[in-house]
Amino acid sequence: MKSIYLDAQASSIVVVEKQGSVCLQFKGTHLWGAGEHFDRVEFLSHPRRNEVEEVFTQQGVHTYLPQPLFLSDEYAFLVQSDRVFTVESQGSDDGIQLTLQGAFSPEDSLVIASGTPKKTLGELLSYLGGVVLPPSWVFGEWASANRWKSEEDVRAVMDAAALHGFPITVLVVEAWSDESTFYTFSEEQGLWPDPRKLIEEMDTQGVHLVLWQIPVYKALEEGRRDIRHEQDLAYVREHGLAVLNKDGTPYTIPEGNWFAGSMVPDFTNPETRKWWFSKRKYLMDMGVSGFKTDGGECILTDDVLFHDGSTGKEMRNRYPQSYIEAYQEFIGPERITFSRAGYLGAQGSMLFWAGDQLSQWSELQAVLNAGLSAAISGIFWWGFDIGGFAGPMPSGELYLRSYELGSLVPVMQWHSEPVGGQFSEVMKSEDRINDRSPWHMAERYGEEVLAITKRYSTMRKSLIWYLVREATVSREMLQPMMRPMFYAFGSAYADIYDQYLLGSSLLVAPILEKGQRARAVTLPDGSWYDLFTGMTMSGPCTVERGYSLGQIGIFINTEDAEFERLKDSFAGLC
Repeated sequence: MKSIYLDAQASSIVVVEKQGSVCLQFKGTHLWGAGEHFDRVEFLSHPRRNEVEEVFTQQGVHTYLPQPLFLSDEYAFLVQSDRVFTVESQGSDDGIQLTLQGAFSPEDSLVIASGTPKKTLGELLSYLGGVVLPPSWVFGEWASANRWKSEEDVRAVMDAAALHGFPITVLVVEAWSDESTFYTFSEEQGLWPDPRKLIEEMDTQGVHLVLWQIPVYKALEEGRRDIRHEQDLAYVREHGLAVLNKDGTPYTIPEGNWFAGSMVPDFTNPETRKWWFSKRKYLMDMGVSGFKTDGGECILTDDVLFHDGSTGKEMRNRYPQSYIEAYQEFIGPERITFSRAGYLGAQGSMLFWAGDQLSQWSELQAVLNAGLSAAISGIFWWGFDIGGFAGPMPSGELYLRSYELGSLVPVMQWHSEPVGGQFSEVMKSEDRINDRSPWHMAERYGEEVLAITKRYSTMRKSLIWYLVREATVSREMLQPMMRPMFYAFGSAYADIYDQYLLGSSLLVAPILEKGQRARAVTLPDGSWYDLFTGMTMSGPCTVERGYSLGQIGIFINTEDAEFERLKDSFAGLC
């Protein structure tokens, strides 16, 4: 593996390469990065596996979004490889030993930089080509559900949002298509009488429509037929537009996996892209604002072939990124992709969310780990499903704590899986409708839920200017919007992962445990305004604060040039 040193100090790293492994020895006491991870942010002495995996809820050590980028106190490393490999690490008085084990390619390289995490992350992201800036409308509030399947459903949620005073800016519709081709609005009579007119009306209300996608040529359910889809499959086979087995037959997703039996489009083939997106161009002409590019974790064997000469060894990780990049090329910079899986290069893609979680306290804690680990791996524009996605509904307390946190991450979205949907048999709910909208949750738990969530949604709208400002700075300076304490203030804060900076001037300290009504907050050097007490304090110090339902730790840097405007953005919370 070739070593590339970005500065003279980086060359002091000891690199020992053997068959199937690369061992690095360097000074340091911490390790961070490696992509989006749910179990923990720092991973020294905790193994990592550099592999895209689809795991439904309770992801633990698994990840949809690995990144072979590792930060330490004084050094950082970028492994330019698409291969699956493991990461083992251990610390000692002499520093850290980091061992990478896998079947690396001769073309793979190791990029090494020296300096603080802030400096080295920026250098490695610059080396990769920087970070793309999404359009400003993505920083509003998103509404999503898997059960909306008609124009009537879309109008109903928009009417409900307007009635209750929730300023939605993005509506994600998953069940819009024929569930065969995934490029045609469902043609069942009356479901979508005039989607173009609907989109025009949404546009006048400042609401952007995002449609769900999946990279498969679907194997239909037993007994179901769709003539147009059958014609598509015949064309795909005849023209070689699918990923192939070594014998030249189309690869199909193995049993036991999502969309089992389906063929997979080969986006390394220009003809695949041309055909695939010709079917979706009319959606752009209608004014669709982007696509929820779900899935992509579908290459599950090394023994497949791609048009560009790649095999499953590379594409197990690379495939979801090739899928996203194909969509980005098609839609252009003014529209967005919203993805679950990805790989190296995701920094140049648009938005990501944390995948599927249960409505449990442990999952809320896990998504904060995921957001912070993703951020320091170069994934800046990230969010999670407020209140969870699947299974029994969240308690009122969990929903509100999740809503508080979800309003203060880069992408704010609530979403849910329907009863009778794709996971209903493995994750049952007692409810007829798994609607995690604020107004439905208020029907279950009382008007207090509606009042509190409305305050946070209104705050989010008032805060968009700040989020856009900070996103612009993040892109220019190559600094994440969600910043762990150690990243912003040094390794002295390396044991704090339950609070973070959102941009340069907001310190957020969420409540993450059932029944919790108080917590300690560590304030770094500087002058900090405590939103809920109105006190201004000088750090560094640790303070104890009480937070009833509807309150989250929010501290504003008083040295921000627009401090008064920023403080006023939160006026409705107090």
